[in-house]
Amino acid sequence: MPTTHGVLVRRYDVHPALGRHQVLDARSLAYRQHYGGELLRPVRWQPAIPVLNQQNLIAQGICTSAVVPGAPDVDAVGSCTANAAAVALSVALDPADLEEAGLPGDDAAEAERWALRLYAKATAVDEFVPYQWPPADSGSSGLGVARALKASGLITSYTHALDATALAAALQNGPVLVGLPWFNAWSTPGRDGFVDTVPYWRTSGLAGGHEVCATGLEEVAQYNSGRVIPERTVLRLRNSWGQDWGQGGDFFLHLSTYIALHEQVDAIQLHP
Repeated sequence: MPTTHGVLVRRYDVHPALGRHQVLDARSLAYRQHYGGELLRPVRWQPAIPVLNQQNLIAQGICTSAVVPGAPDVDAVGSCTANAAAVALSVALDPADLEEAGLPGDDAAEAERWALRLYAKATAVDEFVPYQWPPADSGSSGLGVARALKASGLITSYTHALDATALAAALQNGPVLVGLPWFNAWSTPGRDGFVDTVPYWRTSGLAGGHEVCATGLEEVAQYNSGRVIPERTVLRLRNSWGQDWGQGGDFFLHLSTYIALHEQVDAIQLHP
């Protein structure tokens, strides 16, 4: 976990379903979400694209070598950062801008191809991850994919939510990219869609790093001071493992779990 010139880099093992690294750059962290003490309400943002799936690409008719020149043909890619960004962007952009960006709202396979191209761009601009895809499926970071979107002109800026209340406040305005450590037990959510109510998840072992998109506050509670009550505040998050996973592709996480894992988490909001 090296820290150089104000940059912290935490790398995880990259698997086809998990390809996120944590990169925190002090220069970027200066642009942060501010909470003004307002009442926070439950909110749900509806993505304008279908649930994506970075796995089972062949069954979706996706040939990776045809999507990204130089890429090997594989059935899964660690493109979670780009998939999460595609979800957030589908909410942030109006339909005309979404069409101009080439991100389709009615074709899951074509939207996944779009995300794969973004993943390749993110690995190229992510200076803190030593390899890029193609050819190496080396993973990327939330910061890397935000920088790729800004370089492409699809967003004007991005801000960071640095604590639980800031994250809840940011969700009042739109989705948030959330990078987090992913535990083995979380790959099979409970019937209620929660991953952090699965027994023994803390001791199930770390599978890798994952990027998802927080699309809302399913429940929210606050103290009189305005600070959120973590145990009673619930995040809804969109995964990129197909709509048959979790609750139609979504899952839930208590904000108290976010706090417990905060050292390994980053949260970025995109601004068009």
